[in-house]
Amino acid sequence: MLFVAGGRAVSLGEAVLWGGAAAALFLLVSLLAIWRASRARRHAEAEAAGRAAELEGQLGALLAAQSAMTGRMQAMAEMLGGRQADLSQTVSERLDGMSHRLNQSVGEATRNTHASLNGLFERLAVLDAAQQNIADLAGQVTTLSNILGNKQSRGLFGQGRMEAIVADHLPPGAFEFQFTLKCGSRPDCVVRLPNGAPPLVIDAKFPLEGYNAVKAAESPEALKGAQTQFRNDLIKHVKDIKERYLVPGETHDTAFMFVPSESVFAEIHERFDEVVQRAYRARVVIVSPSLLLLSIQVIQAVLRDARLREQAHVIQAEVIKLIDDVDRLDERVRKLASHFGMAQKDVEAILLSAGKVTRRGRGIEAIGLSDAEPERQLLAGE
Repeated sequence: MLFVAGGRAVSLGEAVLWGGAAAALFLLVSLLAIWRASRARRHAEAEAAGRAAELEGQLGALLAAQSAMTGRMQAMAEMLGGRQADLSQTVSERLDGMSHRLNQSVGEATRNTHASLNGLFERLAVLDAAQQNIADLAGQVTTLSNILGNKQSRGLFGQGRMEAIVADHLPPGAFEFQFTLKCGSRPDCVVRLPNGAPPLVIDAKFPLEGYNAVKAAESPEALKGAQTQFRNDLIKHVKDIKERYLVPGETHDTAFMFVPSESVFAEIHERFDEVVQRAYRARVVIVSPSLLLLSIQVIQAVLRDARLREQAHVIQAEVIKLIDDVDRLDERVRKLASHFGMAQKDVEAILLSAGKVTRRGRGIEAIGLSDAEPERQLLAGE
């Protein structure tokens, strides 16, 4: 007994038999494993061959696709090359055109800039001149303020404005400044009216002290006092004009009181209506520069109409002479027409005789044709 297995004693011979069987079984199992491994290897090799064939087909297709892709890429490269050349040429042309336009634009902008700068320099020069004029005017305003601050200077200022309006619109001889009346008064201006009417008196010495006080008043009491003083000055001035310059038979029954400022004139008519009414009743008309200009223009038209009426008889006499000349001209034209009629009749007789002479000459010229033909032509000529 070699060993006990499962409660059974195993001898050496049984062990040898069992060892051979095990060896045979092991061999059989080994052969089976080898066959299976060989079969699996052959199957794997077949699958590998199929896969290799498939991969080879795919590789061929890939190479064909790569070749086609290479051809397409070459064609595309050629096309892109041509397009790039065209694009480069187009870009170059556009760049040239843009460069030309840019140069033109820059040149035009430069010219415009120079023109603008020149205009700016000119305007600056004008502004400098205007500034200088403003400075001069400031000095003149200061001088004017000093002038108007003095009563005598204000009178001269009003006198100057009145004289300028009258002298610019009336002919010489139709007015006179500082005219002396028979009573000794000397109005600032007299305007001679047509048809023997007395001259119109214009006074330019307007009192501005009260008006300046009204404008300078800072309290209601001061304003009321200044207005009262200004009203009294106006009434006194109207009274002086009436007493000094309205002389019956020597001056017109109406006189002008000249106010050298439109604002002062408006202030009088707005706030001192009783003074205006009193002046009207005294036959003293308050006039501003614009109203005086309008009145002078009316007087100018009246003077022109009077001069035309004075020359009307001269014009009428000239027209009568012109009619006589026209009558004589008509008579002479008629005589000339009769002479032309007689001359026309004489010319027609002369033409008739010339025609007869011409026909006879042609008859004489044709005498050599036959014996009877000349006589017939002569008779036809008669």
